[in-house]
Amino acid sequence: MKAGVFAQLAFTVAASAASVGTWAADSSAPALKAGHEYMIVTNYPNNLHVIDLASDEVYKSCKLPDAFGPGTAMMAPDNRTAYVLNNHYGDLYGIDLDTCQSVFHASLSSTPGEVGRSMYSFAISPDGKEVYATVNPTQRLNDHYVVKPPRLEVFSTADGQDAKPVRSFPMPRQVYLMRAADDGSLFVAGADIYKMDVKTGKYEVALPLRNWKRPGFSAPDVLYFWPHQTAQHDFTMLYTVSRFTDDKQDPATAEPMYGYLSIDLKTGKSSYREFASLTELYFTGLRSPQDENQMYGVLNRLARYDIKERKLIKAANLEHTYYCVAFNKKGSKLYLAGTFNDIAVFDPQSLEKVKNIKLPGGDMSTSTTQVFIR
Repeated sequence: MKAGVFAQLAFTVAASAASVGTWAADSSAPALKAGHEYMIVTNYPNNLHVIDLASDEVYKSCKLPDAFGPGTAMMAPDNRTAYVLNNHYGDLYGIDLDTCQSVFHASLSSTPGEVGRSMYSFAISPDGKEVYATVNPTQRLNDHYVVKPPRLEVFSTADGQDAKPVRSFPMPRQVYLMRAADDGSLFVAGADIYKMDVKTGKYEVALPLRNWKRPGFSAPDVLYFWPHQTAQHDFTMLYTVSRFTDDKQDPATAEPMYGYLSIDLKTGKSSYREFASLTELYFTGLRSPQDENQMYGVLNRLARYDIKERKLIKAANLEHTYYCVAFNKKGSKLYLAGTFNDIAVFDPQSLEKVKNIKLPGGDMSTSTTQVFIR
């Protein structure tokens, strides 16, 4: 992991309180319209916004329960309910976007004496009937804390506002993002990418990371907190890796490179590929829905790469840092979010900015934008 990157994240999160203001969410807009394309995103003080992607304007805003953080959101298969990890990483909520009402709530501190937190790690079953969360529990005793082994907790979405785990299984440590595949398997990112059976708790390595045994390459390094729901229906994360020049594996002469990991959620097939030399940092990257040979990455610049040629096609300077890149379903528009309270809209081919969508409220922090069609 990169210490400087964590420092930048910490600075942005700490600065969020200064940008909150006194604005209150407005949930009075009508229900979402069938066939229309929308985007959801969260921000301080504790809001869930719905963006209409035809006009690129805020359609409605919902006030979330309890407190903000991290605000990681994913859409349920019904494209009606948004699930949000929030309240300082300690609770899961299901929000009906038509009414802005909370229809599901699960506290991750459900065991007496424990405080449970999830590091961006939750997912929704392909039929929308279950929600999965990795819980990292700490037992608070009178004079000390006990860090306990992590576990997967499975909740039924039908249990509504006071959901309790219906199943629980041991999990590997250092687990963060997860996504559910169409066959019901759960792919979990940690030291390696694991494939888990949510009925039995058994898991296996689907794609090695720390235990990568790739000749001529170092183990990959992954820093990724954004569970994109993409038009390609895959589970994608960026990684950095060193390609050595000889058997000495001298880091001083190695070529640092960027690559992407991908799990096809339709088939479960995993893949990885380098696409560029590492010349600057990107927090997120996605392939274009129009051309999967083109990779877009963002942090301090927006960059577009030819994957096969490992070549930078074009880059654009930004008004400020953005953490999260997303496309509309057709791939005709590209959205940059995270950090402050504006979403930048770009033309994916020219990398010219089209407009900024100003969000009511404050900082988005590490929020993930999700695009869907009602």
